[in-house]
Amino acid sequence: MFAPTIVSLLLLSASAAVTASPCVAFDVNWNLLAFGLDGKDWSAGTQDTWSASGQATDITANGRPSFDGTNTTCYLSQYTNAVYVLNGDSKNPSSVYIYDATAKSWSTQAVTLGSFDTTSFDAILDHDTNVIYALSHGSLFSLDMGLLKAANSTPVAWVDVEQAPYPSGYQPVMALAQNHVHFLNVPGVPAGSADIFVIHYSYFQPQPQAYPLPSGGAFPATYGQATSFFQASDVQQEFAFIPQDSSAVYVINVETNTTQQLTGPTVKDPKATYFASMNSLVQLSSNGTVSFLPYQEGNTSVNAAVSWSIVQPLAAAAPPTTGTVSAVGTQPSSGSSSTGTSSKSSSGALTGSTIHVGLVLTTLLGAMAYLL
Repeated sequence: MFAPTIVSLLLLSASAAVTASPCVAFDVNWNLLAFGLDGKDWSAGTQDTWSASGQATDITANGRPSFDGTNTTCYLSQYTNAVYVLNGDSKNPSSVYIYDATAKSWSTQAVTLGSFDTTSFDAILDHDTNVIYALSHGSLFSLDMGLLKAANSTPVAWVDVEQAPYPSGYQPVMALAQNHVHFLNVPGVPAGSADIFVIHYSYFQPQPQAYPLPSGGAFPATYGQATSFFQASDVQQEFAFIPQDSSAVYVINVETNTTQQLTGPTVKDPKATYFASMNSLVQLSSNGTVSFLPYQEGNTSVNAAVSWSIVQPLAAAAPPTTGTVSAVGTQPSSGSSSTGTSSKSSSGALTGSTIHVGLVLTTLLGAMAYLL
């Protein structure tokens, strides 16, 4: 007699679970923040604590987004110690949610979209101007966040800056370094090179820039994820590129115009997202596993020897599901992917949205068995 009720509850709960879309970021003290993981927000502390036993600190607060957007993305504003969240709430996809990492509080900034499509873009947050630049449907857009660390009553607006010189269907891979936006996997641009948009002059450079490996090789011309390594206070000088097959990590230095090749993630997940601090690269896989790769700028011998490890405090606080992830993925045909945090793929691997389905199903099936 209880079966219909339990089955209905099962379906409703599974439906809620599949909408989860967490992301990771850092604050300016390089505490690792995980938002929407197991339905809560967490601080895992600094890198020196990630391999120790213990549990992350619950920082869930009122006013937070539900982290059920289709492609939730997070960005650190280093000047304000705030995290900006796009697509954080499926019921309010146009707004930017702002987490003040100093006050540990949330606010919601109203946004005027214009022609900007929140369902299809890639984006970076420029360090010096605190402006978000996004490529959507072939147009470059900007969203000026001023020095906001809390929302104000005046909406901010997406501005259509100009048409990008790329063919329709290009799925952008964007990275920030030296106030330049780097576009990878541009059709016609050779492996190991990137197209560049100069932010302060609002100018697309006519020729790509090459970033060769010491061996003379090159990072592949393929879809993937990119995220920038921060400096203590200055503009970023390096960014990491992780191809969708997770075969390696390529760190591009725009000061020396060179590339380092590092160990690829242990979790081979085409749906994984990434965020970097000054001295670590963090992966959030689609089953909720959070891993990190230590990094030292300029120390190629140390970087070549390091390996990926689990962020133990997050694993204890929000255990990942037991579902497997795929090592093979395809370039997405649509959707958004924002630097450091989110991607969308047409492959059949687990996504961030499926993180808690296994736990929900297990719990509810157990309840059904008990009641029946």
